[in-house]
Amino acid sequence: MKNKSTIQLAIFTVLACFTLLPGARAVNPAPDGCYHNFTTAEGCNALENLTTGAGNTGLGWRALFTDTTGNFNTGVGAGALVLTNADSNTAVGVAALLLNTSGTQNTAVGTNALVFNDNGDSNTATGYAALMNNTIGGANTAIGWEALTANTIGINNVALGTLPLSSNTSGNNNTAIGNLALRNNVSNSEHVAVGRLAGSEITTANNNIIIGHHNGVHSTFGQEDNVCYIGNIWGANVDDSNPMAPALLVYVDPDGRLGTLPVAAAGNPGKSSPKEMKPQAIPDAAEQAKLDLKVRKLRATVTQQQQQIETLTAQLQENTAQIQKASAQLGMNEPAAKVVANKP
Repeated sequence: MKNKSTIQLAIFTVLACFTLLPGARAVNPAPDGCYHNFTTAEGCNALENLTTGAGNTGLGWRALFTDTTGNFNTGVGAGALVLTNADSNTAVGVAALLLNTSGTQNTAVGTNALVFNDNGDSNTATGYAALMNNTIGGANTAIGWEALTANTIGINNVALGTLPLSSNTSGNNNTAIGNLALRNNVSNSEHVAVGRLAGSEITTANNNIIIGHHNGVHSTFGQEDNVCYIGNIWGANVDDSNPMAPALLVYVDPDGRLGTLPVAAAGNPGKSSPKEMKPQAIPDAAEQAKLDLKVRKLRATVTQQQQQIETLTAQLQENTAQIQKASAQLGMNEPAAKVVANKP
């Protein structure tokens, strides 16, 4: 992968080639704003202070006004990138990236998008007030009306929809897709929420996966860590439009993979349907999985104990042999018996 300096050199080389082309113009009158270092400026005081910066485009009242040495910036709209002296920022919209000073590689499209960003890098904000309050947070992606609007220092967040993650200020690594998804999360991290209002109840937990809206369904919803919630499953009947179709049980293995297992439905062959399946089929399967795990653990324990018994037996046999050997040696070392005569 080419580094930034190589890419910038290539860009400068290509742009320089265009400056050597014949001066014949296709439009008449010729456009104004033909400035040095591949610069385009149009609007009151746009790029007013530029010195050595190259490849900048400022269109609008004081767009890129403070830029002196920054390169490859594009500011379109009144006040867009007005304080920037960094590189590779794109701002389209009134006050987009207005207060950015040293942040680089940011893209803001929409009125007030990333307006308070100071030195946060690699943010993408598309929509009115998207990432509006971000100051130093980086690598965030916000697409939608006021998406991630309260974020200040949070990093690596993704928000798509109307007001997703709208209260988040410092939470990291969250993904919210859907209107108002994760809207009440402030500082917690590692959530994935998909669907309208998905995860909107979460205030204190971390590392949840939420698919669908669950408002009011569970008393503890959203306040536990490391939990997965999927809506429209509990209490939903299986489609019985085809009564001959085999019933399948959804199974989760220890790695978190989902799959299916065949399950015998109740009733006579040809007359059974998923509707006739016993409600306890899924709990029974889960219980069976637990029992299987216990059996495997017990077998491992028995195997370990058998090995220990065999080791002890071998040691006992060795000790017995040593005792017998020692006894034999003691017998050989005893003095010979003497006969004492009893004289009158």
